[in-house]
Amino acid sequence: MEDLKNNLIPEEVKHIHLIAICGTGMGALAGMLREAGFEVTGSDHHVYPPMSTFLSERGIRITEGFRPENLSDRPDLVVVGNAVSRDNPEVTAMLDLAFPYCSLPQALNRFFIHGKGALVVTGTHGKTTTSALLAWVLAIAGLDPGFMVGGILKNFDRNYNVGSGPYFVVEGDEYDTAFFDKGPKFLHYSPSRAILTSVEFDHADIYPSLSHVKKAFFDFVTAMPQEALLVAYDGDPIVRELISQAPCWTALYGFGEKSPWRLEKVHIDPPWTHFEVTKREQSFGTFKVPLMGRHNLLNALAVIAAADDLSLSADVISRALETFEGIKRRQEVRGIKSGIVVIDDFAHHPTEVRETLAAARSFYPNKRLVAVFEPRTNSSRRKVFQDRYPDSFDMADLVCIRKPPMLEKIPVEERFSSSQLAQDLAARGKEAYDFPDTDAIIDHLAAIARADDVILIMSNGGFDNIHERLLERL
Repeated sequence: MEDLKNNLIPEEVKHIHLIAICGTGMGALAGMLREAGFEVTGSDHHVYPPMSTFLSERGIRITEGFRPENLSDRPDLVVVGNAVSRDNPEVTAMLDLAFPYCSLPQALNRFFIHGKGALVVTGTHGKTTTSALLAWVLAIAGLDPGFMVGGILKNFDRNYNVGSGPYFVVEGDEYDTAFFDKGPKFLHYSPSRAILTSVEFDHADIYPSLSHVKKAFFDFVTAMPQEALLVAYDGDPIVRELISQAPCWTALYGFGEKSPWRLEKVHIDPPWTHFEVTKREQSFGTFKVPLMGRHNLLNALAVIAAADDLSLSADVISRALETFEGIKRRQEVRGIKSGIVVIDDFAHHPTEVRETLAAARSFYPNKRLVAVFEPRTNSSRRKVFQDRYPDSFDMADLVCIRKPPMLEKIPVEERFSSSQLAQDLAARGKEAYDFPDTDAIIDHLAAIARADDVILIMSNGGFDNIHERLLERL
């Protein structure tokens, strides 16, 4: 068992070193620590733009590779990224030299959340958009929130803010914390308000089954402070089951007749979606948001409920929703060429693929919708969702599926098959093709794409820069 005696943050800290600094969360933490006045250094085995540029512009020295000598300056604290293993040479040196160390959530709590109201957004889906919306509502209210979110907020052009106000918005991730702490990151936060959007099976690399996922969220819900508020989605049976165990105040949102917060009278007028909200059977307000899809309206409704509990007016909330510019890689129009719209989205779970395609169909009802999918996550490269994906593409007219990258890292008997998915879609009457690589997809789309097509590209990775390369070919 790991000796945790040095898993602590000293009272006096000036120099902080981050192992695996170039990840989205760790890079954000590094920027925040630098803004807070700390000397910050870091290391990673993949140091390249845009993260390397972002960090160097802030005076943060980065070393390529993990080596014991990266700790030769004897930092006061080492923050260890969650992807870093116990046998990492830099970690071995850190432990041998008995340096104080901590995880990202521990550092975030100590240096930025402490003394503020933590607003935690969690759930299998919708965390990033919901967190971003909540942060923007607080900003429009003049409350200068701190936040750390899993995507770049276009209103801020970054994914973090130190903030001087009384609240800190954090995306509560159910992924494990560090090699020395295999519990979910969200268990480190003690929310004054929390949002729970959904609970489904995901992260097959660390959760063996749905029951293990439910246990993680159960631990989060039951650890809520008694005086806190948990805003929870009424359409998810697991969420409803979990909140019955909550020791705190709860408020359901969604379409349910008995839910205190309900969506009413949705009207789509691209680029806007208009909707009404009722609070305990009384009209709370009419809103419009430049987002598409039922799932995004539910995200907005959750934020409205949480913001109301913070005593923010419907007018302030409305102004924030109308001026929200979105998040990079979430339904982001990357370009329009020859009358063809190319959209980038982070969808990867079957539910996310289905909802994202339904959203695109609602905004582009009379166009040919081409779905391009790269199964890249630890779950989607496994066959755990093989039987669920065919249903997810019903709204697409044509589907292109890439062979999963890095498939050699998955045991043969557990691997997802893109060719099988293409066959299953064809059996449902869908025009579908599988491709060995990104180049083949680009060649195919360049040959068959026509004016008025909408090409929706879904991946949680860079997808070999397919968006820009495709736009150049169209």
